[in-house]
Amino acid sequence: MITTIISQTANVRDVQVETIGDRTTIFRSRTWDRLKFEIEYAQQKGTTANSYLIQSDKVALIDPPGESFTKIFLEKLQQHFNLASLDYVIVGHINANRMATLSKILEIAPHIQVIASKPAIKSLKEVFGQYTSQFHTPNHDLDLGQGHRLQFISIPTPRWPDGLATYDNATSILYTDKFFGTHVCSDTLWDEDWKKLDHDRRYYFNCLHSNQTKQVETILEKFSTFKSKYYAPNHGPVIRYSLSRLIYDYRQWCQAQQTKTFSVALFYASAYGSTTILTNAIAQGLEAQGVHPLLINCELATPEEITQVMENVDGFLIGSPTLAGHAPVQIQTALGIILNTATKNKLAGVFGSYGWSGEALDLIEGKLRDANYRFGCNTFRVCFSPKEEDLVKAQQLGSDFAQNLQKSKKNRPLTLPTNNINNLSSDRTEKALNHIIGSLCVVSFKQGEMDKAILTKNISQASFIPPGIMIALTQEQKTELLPEIGTSFVVNILKEGRNLRRYFSPSSINTINSFNELETKRATNDCLIFDQALAYLECTVEQITELGNKWLIYAMVNHGELLANTGITAII
Repeated sequence: MITTIISQTANVRDVQVETIGDRTTIFRSRTWDRLKFEIEYAQQKGTTANSYLIQSDKVALIDPPGESFTKIFLEKLQQHFNLASLDYVIVGHINANRMATLSKILEIAPHIQVIASKPAIKSLKEVFGQYTSQFHTPNHDLDLGQGHRLQFISIPTPRWPDGLATYDNATSILYTDKFFGTHVCSDTLWDEDWKKLDHDRRYYFNCLHSNQTKQVETILEKFSTFKSKYYAPNHGPVIRYSLSRLIYDYRQWCQAQQTKTFSVALFYASAYGSTTILTNAIAQGLEAQGVHPLLINCELATPEEITQVMENVDGFLIGSPTLAGHAPVQIQTALGIILNTATKNKLAGVFGSYGWSGEALDLIEGKLRDANYRFGCNTFRVCFSPKEEDLVKAQQLGSDFAQNLQKSKKNRPLTLPTNNINNLSSDRTEKALNHIIGSLCVVSFKQGEMDKAILTKNISQASFIPPGIMIALTQEQKTELLPEIGTSFVVNILKEGRNLRRYFSPSSINTINSFNELETKRATNDCLIFDQALAYLECTVEQITELGNKWLIYAMVNHGELLANTGITAII
């Protein structure tokens, strides 16, 4: 039964309601206008935000719409169902718009249980602290009764790391979240004229999935294990007549992306979503010039994944917010890996959003320039949330970067194997020093014949040529550790996952009795190197400056080594 169908010419928002299966109803929140300014809506054909209600012994709502439709959606839902009787809300992914609608639902039905992926639950608990006991990850099937047993499929991607799909055994409907949608608004519920949707489907794929094809292929394999009759996406018609064709198209489009001549990695982290939006816009610009973009969410990627990506791409851009004057730890870690592994013939770029100052972008750009990387674009920065004109500029930046990359590779020289290139392009000291950013360290020194050490995070790189570091110490620490110019010491950069830190205190000097169980060796300056560290630096005090109740120690780095080829730095 269809209720409330308003013609396109009315140019208003409404909710279309229809039964699509046993005890299963779709609520299509519709607009014929361009919903948002993001590139995926640029065709201006409107869109639908599809939500699904399963009314069995227990009642579940799948994917409530965003804030643009909250009011009309809840009004329509209440006309068909007493919302206070709702048992479950299942969320395929989380964003600020959906949280607005979920907040209203919780006000009406505060008893409901919310089912979402682990990353989504973490975000929800931060926003809705009073409801934390009602947020659950799907550790098993959910039985709604009368054959409606829901199975949950984790479908993380760089753009939606919290992705979750749902399969209902009773109706054989697979609720696919951001997969298989289109931004098209019409009265047509099903995909009868699916051939007419080819262009819109490809445009949707290009905007949302072309830069995460490896993850898409993995998810398609997961979907293939279910005997689905319908695909129920977040946007556009429900897929009934072209399931196999759409799977085939997605596989072909993924392959087409991966066979492109050049590829560029976009490493990013995003505090409030703004840098993610910029990342996607830049990826569109790269794609428009025939360059394959790879989106790497540094909050999820492992060091091994970052290293592998850098070995295979032709260029890279780093996108970062600025938090308390610094780049997030995940970006600092990725930058260290990139400086340690990326050859100098890869084109570089920097972009990001900030609230007040944007120092993180200057830091990243400075590190890359000091390491002699060539830039494919000027550093691009946006204050607060990007506006439509910012996204146009970001897309143009991606296009310019792609063109500069193609020009630089026209006469590509014969390349050496990766290991040889790394040995030639960066000496061992530079590789060790690249890990100092944001790291937790143990500074070891000698006082007479006594070995001593202290745990600290107050170390930063102060110069590049010659390499130098800056340490902040209290008066007591300065007097005992590094009393004068010419004093030698070793900075042991700790590795995450090892238990070195428990042997040391940040507030007092530690003597050999505290750490005599640890395996060590002597540096050339006779101070201790701890074998479980990630890297070490042999240093000599060059300058001592008093600053209030602190002392700043500038030291020359004489030598350094990596003690482990993989791993990330430990942080407090």
